[in-house]
Parts: sequence; structure tokens; C-alpha cells
Amino acid sequence: MPAARKKIIYVDDIMMHLVSFKYRLEKLYEIYPAQNSETLFKILNSTMPDLILLDVNMPDVNGFEILEKLKRNLLYSGIPVIFLTSQNDRETFIKAMELGAVDIINKPFSDTALTESIENQLDPIKRDENKPVILAVDDNPSILKSINHSLSGKYRVYTLPKPEMLKSLLMRLTPDLFLLDCQMPVMNGFDLIPVIRGFAVHEETPIVFLTSEGTVDSFNAAINLGANGFIVKPIDEAVLNEKMAALLSDFIMHRRIRAL
Repeated sequence: MPAARKKIIYVDDIMMHLVSFKYRLEKLYEIYPAQNSETLFKILNSTMPDLILLDVNMPDVNGFEILEKLKRNLLYSGIPVIFLTSQNDRETFIKAMELGAVDIINKPFSDTALTESIENQLDPIKRDENKPVILAVDDNPSILKSINHSLSGKYRVYTLPKPEMLKSLLMRLTPDLFLLDCQMPVMNGFDLIPVIRGFAVHEETPIVFLTSEGTVDSFNAAINLGANGFIVKPIDEAVLNEKMAALLSDFIMHRRIRAL
């Protein structure tokens, strides 16, 4: 017996886009078109989709507002949402990540690019593999536990309590962002920056310092060594998530441009 096709709701205010999308992909998926937020939630009352494709620019209620509403509802908060947009700017990318979109695809898009993104989200293993990787280095286990709790929903979070093991870890792991404690025994955050930058793949990888000092001198020293930002302890979860989204969006956008 053939496996049931995955269910996808596509939300776009332009009917021509909905018709075109359904025609292009209905052989692969069970497509539910919705021209606005009201129709989307009517469909959700009777059908639980495997994924939602959401246009950003729509009248009345835009994609960002719809995603916020989905995330506030426990029934729908776990549904992967991919944004489709003609806006190719930093602010859109950051906001999409902050709100919890799993991907953002720029219009016009090819069927191949879209189906690849969809399949990455429909496969739980691929979905996890495609999350940005964050490595937190801190000798305080409670700090590492707090970071993992705050970020593990959106990112793959790895923690390292022994900074002297960083170089060997980077032989096996390629983070998309580093969180480094300033003050640690054996090796501190300042010592670790040259280790990270010594790997060609990490010449531009974002590095954020965690510090309880917050002095101008320490900030300047870290920036001169190649750090990209700071978070002052005790760590505020909202500030942490905002900083991660901003830095990772820039890094991922630049990586995509280089890959073109």
C-alpha cells in the first residue's frame, strides 16, 4: 500500500500563485490552498498539515502576523513554516528566524529549490541536520544548561565545558556560531578566538562573548581579535535569541550568496 502523501497548506493572497503551485506540486503532495489567514485557520480546524508555506506580503494579515498566531497556539506551534517572499533583505530574514520559520525562500523560485526545502523539513532527520549549529563554551555547567534550554528549539546546540578541547572538537564539528565565556581556567575566550579563526572554514563564523564584566576595554580587545558581539551575564533569554537570529541571518545570507 503506497504511503500517504504529505499535507501542505500554501497561503498566498494571489490566486494565480495558488493555482500554479498546486499544479506544479500536487503529484508530490496533498496541497491545500489558502488565500488569507481566515481560510488557513478554517483548513486547520479539519486538517493537520505536515508543513505550511506562507507568503510574507499579504494585505490585512501578513505572513509574520500569521506565524505569530500559529506559534501562540499549542496545536499548531510545532508545524514547520517556510516563508516565501520577494523581499531579499536582512530585516525580513532576521524577523523570520526570530519568529521561528524553518526556512525562507525568495521568489521567483524553482521547483527543485522549493521541493528540496520542503523535503528537508518533512524528514525529521534532515530537519534537525539543517538547523544552524551553535557551540557554547563555558566552564559553568548551569550556564551551558540555560543556553541549551533557551536555544535548542531553533538550533542544534552543542556545549563544551573544557575550552582546551575546542581545537579537537572542531575537527569533527562545524558550528555556525560560537558563544564563548570570557573568563575560564586554562584558556579564556580571548585565547579561543585565534584557535577558531585558525580554521579556514571559520574565518567569518560569528563569535559572541559571554561576559559579566562588560567594560569598554574588554569589548575592544575582543572585537580586535575578531569577536562579533557580546552578551552580558546574567543572560537574558530574549536578548540571547535576538542576538543569535541577527548574527546567524547575516552569516547564512552571505553563505548563500557565495554559493550562487
